[in-house]
Amino acid sequence: MTSSSPPPPPRDGAEAAAPDRRCSRLPWPLPALLAWALAWLVFAGLQRGLQLPAVAALAVACAVGSAASLLGQGWWRRTLIAAGFPLSAALTGAAGAVPAWAWLLPLALLLLVYPLNAWRDAPLFPTPHGALDGLHGIAPLPAGAAVLDAGCGLGDGLIALRRAYPQARLHGLEWSWPLRALCALRCPWARVRRGDIWRADWSSYQLVYLFQRPESMERAFAKAAYELAPGCWLVSLEFAVPGRTADARWQLPGGRTAWLYRMPQR
Repeated sequence: MTSSSPPPPPRDGAEAAAPDRRCSRLPWPLPALLAWALAWLVFAGLQRGLQLPAVAALAVACAVGSAASLLGQGWWRRTLIAAGFPLSAALTGAAGAVPAWAWLLPLALLLLVYPLNAWRDAPLFPTPHGALDGLHGIAPLPAGAAVLDAGCGLGDGLIALRRAYPQARLHGLEWSWPLRALCALRCPWARVRRGDIWRADWSSYQLVYLFQRPESMERAFAKAAYELAPGCWLVSLEFAVPGRTADARWQLPGGRTAWLYRMPQR
């Protein structure tokens, strides 16, 4: 089943789920310039104002840059935002008193926010605003149904799911604990846990939502078919399961597609 009509307006209670305006909507490279300027201000203020050691000032400034990288669109822009301050500090010699080992701090912070095993799945692809507004018409769920955003990142998918299913019990699962903490703050109405989406049990959910890589979809469908009850849904934004016909699909404005797979009888 294919739908090409424009998404319906949000249902009752969905307006409260609209995401906040984020700095990622600023034209590139303005997010990077703002993040670098903020990191330099923090570094200079800690060193000159509070007289902190160079290592401590570098660590805090790098943490600011790593946190600001979450506002970038695309993995390479996030990497540029996070790496901009430590690279500029090294090239200018501003952190000359910092010992050699301290330059491992930026890498450690990046790995903390973006763990290596998470990059095998999807490096923080945010779900576009309103992308799932028409989902309830294709895959209706009863009130109180449990819905999982597997790899919820900063919570954009949970916000989109809340617009589509305002009566559902929403759950998020994220491996990176800083992202999990930020998602929980941003989506207090959802239960957000830290965990591996491939090791977690999906059997208690009526719908599992993914925005992963094309390479992950066969594995995701195999897990869903094994764990989800018959009649439950696996929803993938953008990427279809290779070699399998979708039970339904939702065409989004801008050309993106949500692929829906209903679990068959075992």
